[in-house]
Amino acid sequence: MKAIDKSDFSEFVDNLIENDDREVVGVQEKSSKYAFDPLQSADDLRLDYDVTILPPKKYFMPQRETLIEYNIEEGNTTPVNRVIPRIIMGIHPYDLVAIEQMDKVFEDTHEDPYYLEKRRQSVLVGVNMVNVSDRSFASTMGTATTDSGYDVMLTDIGDRYTIEVGSSKGSALLEKAGTAVEDAKPEEIRKVKEFKEDLPNKFKKETKFDPFELPSLLKEYYGKDEFWEENAEDCLSCGTCNLVCPTCYCFDVKDVNDISLAEGERMRTWDGCMLEAFAEVAGDENFREEKASRYRHRYMRKGRYMYNRFGDIACVGCGRCSEQCLPDIADPVDIFNQMKEGTS
Repeated sequence: MKAIDKSDFSEFVDNLIENDDREVVGVQEKSSKYAFDPLQSADDLRLDYDVTILPPKKYFMPQRETLIEYNIEEGNTTPVNRVIPRIIMGIHPYDLVAIEQMDKVFEDTHEDPYYLEKRRQSVLVGVNMVNVSDRSFASTMGTATTDSGYDVMLTDIGDRYTIEVGSSKGSALLEKAGTAVEDAKPEEIRKVKEFKEDLPNKFKKETKFDPFELPSLLKEYYGKDEFWEENAEDCLSCGTCNLVCPTCYCFDVKDVNDISLAEGERMRTWDGCMLEAFAEVAGDENFREEKASRYRHRYMRKGRYMYNRFGDIACVGCGRCSEQCLPDIADPVDIFNQMKEGTS
């Protein structure tokens, strides 16, 4: 474990912004909310935030992404993969776990070069949580801390940050800080241990059971239509819970023609299973026309389908979905605990 003074860390970040060829991204305050955005100065970096509006997955799977450019008259198609090498600073552990899950998805069966090349050319700088969102339940999901998924992990211990190196990319990044990075002292290592032990006490929400019970609970509840109809009654089908989720990866692909109709581009955009048109197919058939079935599918996907496929519970407890749901019916903890109470 290494350590660095906070003043030296700020100087290090400023040096990266000015001299590194890669784009330096970090968490910044945006009208009392927080968001990942390119940094102009180390002074803008907020490592004490609670949760960001969107997860950092937006840098590996952009909201809108051109896959192919084509010219109809000439009959040409050109694959496009616009990759910006980045250093992304301030990623919380639950988002790092989510990125690891996304990696499995985009490496599985048919590798996705668009996602994977962006991942390869990114350096992930994590930070352990100082402040916790009121809606977060990462501790109960086992994602409040992580031992993997980062290139560098920071922990705030007062006037210094301790640094855990997780990869060769992380080591290469720290070399740019020079002698400002030192070996952590025994008392600093002890502070990190105490910090992680105390972290669960900061969370206000928790499930009443081990989250790995979810696959069996959801299997039992799949056919209980009344349960899903009652909980989905006020759902607006807006898809916000999908779009802010760090483990949702569904997308739509469409061709966008130029006004001349001579050329255009094939794009993919974020999509979500809570949107009414998500399960529409040819002939106007919709496999999930009722919002209760879409609502159920969201939970099945998080707690059962992804577990069956990869062994992961695809909810990392960030709390974004419940925080941004207008009718306040998207909180996974409430649904999970209702199911558990119904089987107790």
